[in-house]
Amino acid sequence: MNKALRNPLVYILFVLPAFILFIAFFIYPILTAVNNSLTSWNGISKTMSYIGMDNYATAVQDKIFWKSARNNVYFILFSCLVQVPAIVFFSLLIANVRKLKNLYKTAVFLPSIMSTAVIGILWGFIYNPDFGLMNEFLGLFGIQPIYWLSDRNWAMIAILITNAWQWTGFYIVMVLAAILSIPRELDEAAAIDGASGIQRAFKITLPLIMPIISVVVMLSIAGAMKAADIVLVMTKGGPAGSTDVMATYMIRYAITSFKHGFGNAIAVLIFVFTMVITVLYQFLIVRRTERIEY
Repeated sequence: MNKALRNPLVYILFVLPAFILFIAFFIYPILTAVNNSLTSWNGISKTMSYIGMDNYATAVQDKIFWKSARNNVYFILFSCLVQVPAIVFFSLLIANVRKLKNLYKTAVFLPSIMSTAVIGILWGFIYNPDFGLMNEFLGLFGIQPIYWLSDRNWAMIAILITNAWQWTGFYIVMVLAAILSIPRELDEAAAIDGASGIQRAFKITLPLIMPIISVVVMLSIAGAMKAADIVLVMTKGGPAGSTDVMATYMIRYAITSFKHGFGNAIAVLIFVFTMVITVLYQFLIVRRTERIEY
């Protein structure tokens, strides 16, 4: 057995199946998309006419594309500045609950396993301007009904709140697992030394769970860049394209119009933008974060 493990061929055989799947379902589709993005292919014909970088030029010169990219940035900012702090806050609350902790974990995780279509319809009723729960609540304070999904000033905010509600529970479970893995002796020792709950949270818990928070931020950025389903279900990019993101822009102006070459160019741009943002975050933020072992 030991002799077999010394043979490099054994390790190659173990790695080969995963490597083949990686090439087939990741590398090959990317290369195919890059190749198709250089054509005027309609997605049906067997022949492709190469047009160079024309598809990319069309995209970057289109103001609607940049408006869609700006909405993706809104997704990222909302996730990092609003959703992630809320995730950490609720994770700390649940971690300190003594009774029914599993019930709370199940309750917050439930939205993340529901279909996006169901969530979109559910929140569509909540945002209904006539009988929706949101306007009923605001009416208690004398605020006039808001047309959440048909007003350009509010539609994007409504989608951001809905998207955060769907995925916050998934990330809470991740952060909660990291919090519960911290040895209780650390928290108890700090409490004996007179540290308050807030001090223990900021000085002990948060520094120890920074690696998992970094993962949550990375996943939030990736999710924000590929957001499409919740937009399609709730507003279809409207009103007047104010909630379009890059993925829905690709579907609206490329795929459904049989401009698959142009659609592949948008897909490549989404991939490039995502890679640039994640690499910048990795180098500027993650590497500067002090990693604490316990």
